This record gives sequence, C-alpha cells and structure tokens, in this order.
Amino acid sequence: MQLPSALSWLIDDAAALPAADALLSGLGARLIADGVPLAGGALTLAVPDPIIAHRTWLWRPDSGAVMEALGFAGGMSADDPGNAGRSWLQGLAPGVVHEDVAGAGADAPMLDWIGPRAFSTDEAERLRQAARFAAAPLAALAAQAKLQAALQAYLGKRSAARVLGRPLRRSVGETIRAALLYADLRGFTALSETIAPASVIAALDAWFDRIGLAVQAFGGEVLKFMGDGLLAIFPVAGESPRSACDAALRAVAAARAGMAHLDQTRAAEGLPPLPFGVAVHLGEILWGNIGAADRLDFTAIGPAVNLVSRLEGLCRPLERPILVSGAVAAETESPLVSLGTHALRGIALPCAVYTLPD
Repeated sequence: MQLPSALSWLIDDAAALPAADALLSGLGARLIADGVPLAGGALTLAVPDPIIAHRTWLWRPDSGAVMEALGFAGGMSADDPGNAGRSWLQGLAPGVVHEDVAGAGADAPMLDWIGPRAFSTDEAERLRQAARFAAAPLAALAAQAKLQAALQAYLGKRSAARVLGRPLRRSVGETIRAALLYADLRGFTALSETIAPASVIAALDAWFDRIGLAVQAFGGEVLKFMGDGLLAIFPVAGESPRSACDAALRAVAAARAGMAHLDQTRAAEGLPPLPFGVAVHLGEILWGNIGAADRLDFTAIGPAVNLVSRLEGLCRPLERPILVSGAVAAETESPLVSLGTHALRGIALPCAVYTLPD
C-alpha cells in the first residue's frame, strides 16, 4: 500500500529539515497535494526561554509565506499556547480549526489547520495521521530548539553558536578584538548583609536588567555574571573598532540613565540607591573554552580583561561611575573628559583614563 505523499515525506525527509517553519510549509503543501483542502496552518512549540513561553509559526498556502508569533512567559497566551494559532487561522477562512497534538506530554507540539469549509471525517483523519507521523521530526526540532535556547540563556547568542559548532575540548577558541565592558555594584556586599535574601535578588535583577539589556540593545553580549558584576563584549567587525567602541559607550549611557530612574523609584519606596562602577576598554581577548578536563567554561581571558577589571577598580578612588581607557578614546568620536594617566594594580604600563560628560 502506497502512503500519501505527506506521510512519506514525513518519514523520509522531514528529519533533515533545519527549522520548524520549513516543516509546517512543507507538510501543508503536501497535504493539499494529497487532496486535503487547507486555507492555513499553524505549528506551536514550547520554548524553554526566560522570556518566551512558546513560538507559533503561521502558514498561508496562497503565498507560501510563514510568519512567526511569540507567546511571552506570564502573558495571556502562555497558559494556552495554541490560542495564537487558532485565532489567526479563524481570521483566514470559515470553518472549524482542526487541532492535533503531535506527540506526548504537556509540551508536545501542536498542529492546527483550517480549510475553506469544515473538514470531512476522512480529511480530519488524514490530518490526525499527519500529526502522528510528524511527532518524531518535531521532537527532534524541539530538542534542538531547547538546547539552543538553554545555551543562549546562559551563554548569549554568539557564545552559544560557537559552543554548538565546535568540539567540547579545552584550548578550543579564537583570538578576537572587542570592546570590553566591566560593571560592578558598589557596596553591595555590605548592603546584602542587612536586607532579606529576596530583596537582594530583586536588587540584583533590577541592576542586571539595566546594564545587561542595555548591552544587548546596542549589539553587545553579556559574557559572564560574577556576583554583582558582569563582563560584556562588543566584538569588532571589520578593520575599524569604532563601531564596537561607540556601541559600548552608548550602552553605558543607556545603563546610566536606567539606573538613575531605578534609584528614583527605590528612593520613593524608602530603599537606598545602587551606586555602580563601569569601565570600558578595547583589546584582544582569547574567547573560548577553559576549565577542568570534564568541566568547561566558555569565557574570555587575556591582558585586556585584566586591564578593564582593574580600570573599574578606579571608579571609587576617582569618584566617577564610568571610566574609559585611552584605547577606546582613540577610536571614538563620542565626547569624553580626560582624567589623566593612572597606574593600575598589576598592569605594567599606566593607563590614560577618561569619563563620560555629566
């Protein structure tokens, strides 16, 4: 007995597809070729992401276009991941949406279809068979998406891509040039000893939201959280480091504005401010794996990392929240104020130090 083309395709070819949108459009086109009338389709996958609860791909057979809709954690659709697909499909054509769970478990993928009319019993059975045969390739795509989302959440997009694409071995990495941003809260250790642990976490989250999201907004990547501090990089693209340096400085300015607003909010609640220090430097780093034989960390090391951390340590004695190295100052047209040349602990040569205008 010859299988319908949609089922044969799911068995033979779907496992090699790179993404869920290709599976949805390919399956929909083959179902139409098998005689099932479709006016649209939707595929929903759960996503283990800190912000996104699920992703829904929406397919139109008339154009072949696939659009993506996101369901955010804590949002109205988070508890009903198929709602986005059903609502969109019901706006396309009359009829009842046919829905199948492709697999087992609470987070199993969901397939929704709608036709120009209500589906017959035979057509609905064909759609159910397609969902059963789609369970295996969709499970593989969901596992791949879960791994990628988890790595991106803990490492960042750039670092996650390199971890996935390279051997899990020590000494696997590359030397890159980047603008480095090192940030740290001031006096937070003493503060954390006087407030409840939940308040400590809330303050840290608020701080990391301001500095971390500012870094991402301007194309950087948080490489490491360290207690109440972080290290971020803005890799240099091409020959000139100007764009990376300018992006890092814009991120610092945005974070400073965000922290000023946060301190106003905290003051209104009777809470102390969160003073901070940020340093920005430009240099070469070794970006890759270090660690024990069976426990690795993907990070950045090198003299430039040492310098930016020591530079941040000058924020307190210089009474400035933001310090910029001479290497960055030489590559940017952003207005800076010179603070002279200073010796840095453990660094052989003195460093020209600048700050942002008030």
